[in-house]
Amino acid sequence: MTKVVIIGGGPGGYEAALVAAQLGADVTVVERDGIGGACVLTDCVPSKTLIATSVRTSYVKEAANLGIIVGNEPEDKDLVRVELKTVNARVKRLAQAQSVDTATRLRTEGVEIVTGEARLVDPHIVAVGDQRIRADVVLVATGAHPRELPTARPDGERILTWRHLYDLNELPERLVVVGSGVTGAEFANAYQALGSDVTLVSSRDRVMPTQDADAAHVLEEVFARRGMTVLGNSRAESVTRTDGGVLVKLADGREVEGSHCLMTVGMIPNTANLGLEEAGVRLDGRGFVQVDRVSRTSTPGVYAAGDCTGVNMLASVAAMQGRIAMWHALGEAVAPLKLSTVASTVFTHPELAAVGVTEDDVVSGRVDGRIVKLPLDTNPRAKMHSTRDGFVKLICRQHTGIVLGGVIVGPRASELILGVSLAVQQRLTVDDVAHTFAVYPSLSGSVTEAARSLMQGSPE
Repeated sequence: MTKVVIIGGGPGGYEAALVAAQLGADVTVVERDGIGGACVLTDCVPSKTLIATSVRTSYVKEAANLGIIVGNEPEDKDLVRVELKTVNARVKRLAQAQSVDTATRLRTEGVEIVTGEARLVDPHIVAVGDQRIRADVVLVATGAHPRELPTARPDGERILTWRHLYDLNELPERLVVVGSGVTGAEFANAYQALGSDVTLVSSRDRVMPTQDADAAHVLEEVFARRGMTVLGNSRAESVTRTDGGVLVKLADGREVEGSHCLMTVGMIPNTANLGLEEAGVRLDGRGFVQVDRVSRTSTPGVYAAGDCTGVNMLASVAAMQGRIAMWHALGEAVAPLKLSTVASTVFTHPELAAVGVTEDDVVSGRVDGRIVKLPLDTNPRAKMHSTRDGFVKLICRQHTGIVLGGVIVGPRASELILGVSLAVQQRLTVDDVAHTFAVYPSLSGSVTEAARSLMQGSPE
């Protein structure tokens, strides 16, 4: 029986463990904090739980558009009050429950769970304290942690990373969010909805510079309409405590005051002190484990998955890397990881979801394609829900009509993108999508409508 040892119990680790166990391997998962890892306990699950609360808050605040009056007057500023202590208690409770559920599933499948910090003694021996575990196959899935700036050290009280947020008992009165990538945009949007006065500091000329430009523009407009201050081309130089809060100094000399500051300036891989380099595992200049498309490292028998590899740092990608590693290690047929089919979502309100080829790929000439973009405000279901922000963008190959990618901005875009993802993954044509029944009325109807527009060969 093949002995598999997995270091890290996040999505990359626990999904790999399930595959390996189902294939008959003897599997041990070593995790120091709890099954589910940071994804479940401090990052993805808690943040999306908080965001779910903030979205419900937004719906209540905007209910007057549908003729629903909550409170005395529609314009009453106290229409919705958020008790953050209760919100955070629910966030932690749900995260812990998810961790327990996942651990139970692993044990049910026969996976052994060892609590502690692991280190590679050699490619086939994993040390956990004084314990030595022999391994035929090792998977490193140790994740990453928030990057800190030396001039803005988090203290867990006023200067925060997102892992500190769930210990707050009171809503930040004036929250300064440094970093306008996906994480910064999500939290800025969420706390604005919950009732904080939010300033978002962006070092670039727009928020979420790696996302579709049209989508980022829509979200910036939504942020501004709801009262958020976005400071573009503004690099934060330092963050210090004051008597009443924080002072954020910008590189151009300006200063921003707030009650709290949330730092969202990237991730550092958890690869130090694991014995990786001594075991021959190659790291890049930033400390990420270098892997190929079947999750192999430079050391035979040692694989890696998830954020510690720096490969598209999404839970879904980590899980797929872990599965692929086990399929490959245990001799199953396996297709290498294909990043061009990965769907991603920014959990703002509205959500932004995307998959496949981008508009930049087409405009730059890297891809010979056609594009259509349909605004959601013409969709009947969107009108019923008073949804006015968002669109569906579909991209297909110029001559064959094969669907190459898409972007959706709107409510539950994270769910709507699945249809586009299936089309990209299965190489469906716009004709295939156009001839597929969509419910009427539905937001997904805009996807088939976009396909019909492309089928007719009328690019926007």
